[in-house]
Amino acid sequence: MANSTFSAPTDRAYDRDTHLWVKKDTTTGRLIVGIDALMLDTFGDLAYIQLPEVGTPIRRGDAIGSLEAAKMTSEIIAPVSGILIGVNEAVLQDPMKVNQDPYESGWLFAVDGTDWENERQHLVHDPAEIAAWMQAEAERMNAQQNLDA
Repeated sequence: MANSTFSAPTDRAYDRDTHLWVKKDTTTGRLIVGIDALMLDTFGDLAYIQLPEVGTPIRRGDAIGSLEAAKMTSEIIAPVSGILIGVNEAVLQDPMKVNQDPYESGWLFAVDGTDWENERQHLVHDPAEIAAWMQAEAERMNAQQNLDA
């Protein structure tokens, strides 16, 4: 792992298992979803992203797409339920944009959430908890990498 300390924006919630983040757009109410920098460091450079078509219903916990990277391939597991209302065409064309700016222009997809208030409770969303969780995850992943080496 190239960087053993990671920080993450605290204006969004994070899925503990998948390291996907969810940010509620305060203007539109839509939920923007991306992947955090810690998981991207584990994956390496993204080479391919596959997402469902706009209009597809998604359910929290279901596989809805895939990521292919230098070090691994992984399913994208929906962190929230709703209707897929947008995909980031720029990252589909150039997946490295996710690695370059994971928290802003590197977002993956947008959802019209159907149960945000309840599902948010399953995500890390408290600013103090986010920092502690991210540090613990970095340490866990470093230890795992050391075991694998």
